[in-house]
Amino acid sequence: MLGFFMLICNMVKKQARILSQLSVGLFFVFLISGCRPTSSESHRTVESDGGGEMLTDTIVEDTSLQSSSIDSAAYWDKLRALANGDTTGRWPVANQPLPLPGAILPEKRIIAFYGNLYSNRMGILGELPPDQLLEKLDSELANWNAADSSTTAIPALHYIAVTAQGSPGRDGKYRLRMPYSQIDSVLRIAEKRDALVFLDIQVGFSTIQDELPLLDTFLRMPHVHLGIDPEFSMKDDLPPGKRIGHFTADDINYASAHLAELVNLHNLPPKVLVVHRFTQGMVRDYQQINLHPEVQHVIDMDGWGAPALKTNTYRTYVFREPVQFTGFKFFYKNDLIPPPHRMMTLEEVLALTPKPIYIQYQ
Repeated sequence: MLGFFMLICNMVKKQARILSQLSVGLFFVFLISGCRPTSSESHRTVESDGGGEMLTDTIVEDTSLQSSSIDSAAYWDKLRALANGDTTGRWPVANQPLPLPGAILPEKRIIAFYGNLYSNRMGILGELPPDQLLEKLDSELANWNAADSSTTAIPALHYIAVTAQGSPGRDGKYRLRMPYSQIDSVLRIAEKRDALVFLDIQVGFSTIQDELPLLDTFLRMPHVHLGIDPEFSMKDDLPPGKRIGHFTADDINYASAHLAELVNLHNLPPKVLVVHRFTQGMVRDYQQINLHPEVQHVIDMDGWGAPALKTNTYRTYVFREPVQFTGFKFFYKNDLIPPPHRMMTLEEVLALTPKPIYIQYQ
């Protein structure tokens, strides 16, 4: 399951160059990610890629976030319900901080469509035109609200903003940054449903420290959140696709601390940080991951395969190494490949321990 991108004239030239790179690069990432099998704090310089005009929000401080507070009893009641009867003591995660006001989890369940607008092979987000995409997302939301009426499902678009590449590129980093104009397009699509937006980073030979600050323009928006993919974090001499990469706790802590700083600087509601995982080695030193009131961590099981294999992967790498919240990915196509040639049902996913609160469709 190797789950691996100011004038009008200049914009047109850049789009043409990126499309030529993506014709090879995104196809490479599809081959990786589309064909990979599943196998208080608690201890736990922005440059533009020159992709055209940026859609920017005016950040208005919401003083209500300072005066309201989280109902601690209700929050922990919800966490215990998500733990789904766990008797091991792992779930819910103890000693975690209460989130700041405005937190999405665990009150809502996020239903996200994943992909890249330049490719119809990296996920449903790039496969369908916007109106058809949103109609399908509406349908999935209705299904989840019917399956679990205790937790309202809300929509999200999860966009791969930095894509791993099969070739080194001009700087030798084996990754391609999407132009701001494409992120703007995702924001406009999301606006039609008042949906959340996640920006996903596949670093290749780059680092979270180098890539994340370049997205601050968007992460300062209250509804924009972050995903990071350890699979494509290559810390040796092998490029993406040759070996499954990994993030350490230090990498994840950098991302969460950066998000926490943005939340505090701009008086934002808490950010959601999604970390993809489907093997033991993808996340190192999970016990050292720091939790913050400003950031809600989700470990997302994103392997494909038969229901029994996906369930085992979830139990082995997500249930046994608790961080805070959990997620689960459906593959519209690849989950149908092995017998019994079907996706898991919503009821099967809701029977997992703990119940996933973030759901992704690729």
